[in-house]
Amino acid sequence: MVVEISNVPADLPDLIISLGNVVLFLQAVGVVILFFIIAEIATLYFNRKRRKLLEEMSNDIKRIEKKIDKLNKK
Repeated sequence: MVVEISNVPADLPDLIISLGNVVLFLQAVGVVILFFIIAEIATLYFNRKRRKLLEEMSNDIKRIEKKIDKLNKK
């Protein structure tokens, strides 16, 4: 049994094309967001390494200051 569709609007192809453009736009936005997230993860990783290095330096400076204070008391 074959059913003919005779009530197809004339501007249906235009509607499909415009929906295709919207989908392409959403894909482009998704790619941009994905790159942004990857860049943020990389930034967080490097900032974590820098923060750890600064904490180590801070601890070393405190240790050196304690030694200097001990020498000054003598």
